[in-house]
Amino acid sequence: MIKMLSVILGGGVGSRLYPLTKDRSKPAVPIGGKYRLIDIPISNCLNSGVRRMFVLTQYNSASLNQHIANTYHFDIFSNGFVNLMAAEQTPSSNEWFQGTADAVRQIMHHLDAHDYDYVLILSGDQLYQMDFEELAKYHISQKAQLTIATIPVNDRDAPGFGIMKVDEKGMVNNFVEKPAKEELGNWMSDVEDKYKRENKHYLASMGIYIFNKELLKKLFADYPKATDFGKEFIPHCIQDENTTVASYAFGDYWTDIGTIRSFFEANIELTDTIPKFNLFDNQKIVYTRGRMLPPSKVFGTRFFKAVVAEGCIIHAEKIETSVIGLRSRIGEATVITNAVVMGNDKFQSLEEMMNDTIGSQLGIGKYCVIDHAIIDKDASIGDHCIIKGNINMKDEETENYTVRDGIVIVKKGAVLPAGTRIGM
Repeated sequence: MIKMLSVILGGGVGSRLYPLTKDRSKPAVPIGGKYRLIDIPISNCLNSGVRRMFVLTQYNSASLNQHIANTYHFDIFSNGFVNLMAAEQTPSSNEWFQGTADAVRQIMHHLDAHDYDYVLILSGDQLYQMDFEELAKYHISQKAQLTIATIPVNDRDAPGFGIMKVDEKGMVNNFVEKPAKEELGNWMSDVEDKYKRENKHYLASMGIYIFNKELLKKLFADYPKATDFGKEFIPHCIQDENTTVASYAFGDYWTDIGTIRSFFEANIELTDTIPKFNLFDNQKIVYTRGRMLPPSKVFGTRFFKAVVAEGCIIHAEKIETSVIGLRSRIGEATVITNAVVMGNDKFQSLEEMMNDTIGSQLGIGKYCVIDHAIIDKDASIGDHCIIKGNINMKDEETENYTVRDGIVIVKKGAVLPAGTRIGM
């Protein structure tokens, strides 16, 4: 048995995902109709036999804490756990997490209460399916002290990543952060033929690492003021001739959910006929909270390339290339295209809806048109509203909605009166 602990980094304020992170941490952001981002790394761990996990966060952690407490339970015959670790004052530190490495440094005393040889470092805001047991076996076979998961990229994408220079044995011997296009010729690696045929000659860091316990502790001791893995520890390890660093080339689907645009596109891609991220797999299961919800109910709606979660009541005319989340209510003659509707946290009773005098019934009303938009949870959109994002729209911030990257995001709990026009 490989004795490995996993540390999942919850990230910072998440300003690039605002307003989705206004009241929740990045790992708690809903995705795919019924999941949250944190479910992805945790599910990858569970599917790989890694059952001891620490989730590190310090911003807006209440909903994340509740989700983990309600979702991940291990029986008495297992030593598994998912522990949420927030920044805390200790005799050695009274500060919040200052970066990825500092966050792990501050919780090392919790890791040392367990028996382990390796630490798997993951991000809480990426979408992918990886076998971490295979990654760990590769790490051991390479006799590496540090293994960096890398993804082959082409010359168009390479300038947006940290690029590894990898030799024919799979060992990393150099690193550059976001190289200029004119420098790329110096950073090609010896990749497999299938990647060469796709012109993917560069290996980009995925922000997924396996450290030997001894190396990690040595780094913390030798560099007590270093705060970041990617910017400080990783370059040092690569440049240190006494540290063996391997690259694990991962060729399947992976995307970083760092911006509103990437979040939107990752959701919309789930509606593809054969999506790159496969939710319909018997082995690579994506786990989440088990809700006792009724099946969705539909009244004459035409669907094309749609993902619909449980508990919805839908009267819409058409829903196309969209993700519809839990407990969504959508009124008659409404048309939704290229949208992410997150749904609601509760059902409204008939009495509540009948007594509503301000038009704030949860969900989307009648005769609405919604396109290139994200509707956050518990929003109330009145009848005859038109919400249409487009790439030419300027970024905008209002009380009830935000425009980012040409996408309109209706905020959580927002109330849009009947007849509202956005993006017209």
